[in-house]
Amino acid sequence: MAKKLLQGIVVSDKMQKTVVVEVESIKEHPKYKRRYKFHNRFKAHDEAGQYHVGDKVVIEETKPMSKDKNWIVLRKI
Repeated sequence: MAKKLLQGIVVSDKMQKTVVVEVESIKEHPKYKRRYKFHNRFKAHDEAGQYHVGDKVVIEETKPMSKDKNWIVLRKI
């Protein structure tokens, strides 16, 4: 099975080896058919600590590394 890739913006880099990435998606309301944006936040592994707040990055799904961290930062866009 292919691993999921998502694009987002780093919103927090205060943890060691972890960044919080906010991903924006678009949903459509089932009844009213209006499209709206919503945001999800994912904790992603950053071994070198090279990504900082405001960076646009690509994250990839991986095996769980901790209780709520199962993404890894691949590259900066």
